[in-house]
Amino acid sequence: MAKSILDWIALILLIIGGLNWGLVGIVDFNLVTAIFGSIETLVTIIYVLVGVAALYTIYFLFKK
Repeated sequence: MAKSILDWIALILLIIGGLNWGLVGIVDFNLVTAIFGSIETLVTIIYVLVGVAALYTIYFLFKK
């Protein structure tokens, strides 16, 4: 099955989110906050986008 642009965006966001949580768990370093720390609204938007990407991926797993 070919992946759409939306599928690729969701995959990239999930990879970013997974790497970020891995860094938080291993070395207590939040990459998103380190990059965008002074712009809290942008940090929140990135976290929301990663969450939406996760929900989309759950949908993608169950669609025919």
